[in-house]
Amino acid sequence: MKVESKLFGYLVIYFVVVGIIYAVVTDFGEWVGIVGLLLTAAMTAFVAWFFWLSGRNVDPRPEDDLEGEIADQTGDYGHFAPYSWWPLWLGLSTSIMVLGVAVGWWLVVVTLPFVAVAVVGWTFEYFRGARAI
Repeated sequence: MKVESKLFGYLVIYFVVVGIIYAVVTDFGEWVGIVGLLLTAAMTAFVAWFFWLSGRNVDPRPEDDLEGEIADQTGDYGHFAPYSWWPLWLGLSTSIMVLGVAVGWWLVVVTLPFVAVAVVGWTFEYFRGARAI
């Protein structure tokens, strides 16, 4: 977790500097951008603090070890369905639904059932049919 906390710590510094530069360039006339950048720095600081606190309480991970080997990270990464068509249908229906936000809300209403069916199908794919566990 050291890498993550340092990364977000550097982002805090970046957002504060950019916020100050933005304030000077706009001559303190554009308050929405200034406040937005400084609030982004504050939220990033919260994430950095969380990762720093979690890193102190969690056992060291293999990627935090400077002397670590690639083989130290071997193990299970999860189970993925190799022949599943559900991600394709979910991606297509979600793409059309997001397009509907730009084109017209009627398209969102039309594609919402397709998104729901694809999510349920992908979730319960191993509970029925030929691949049931």
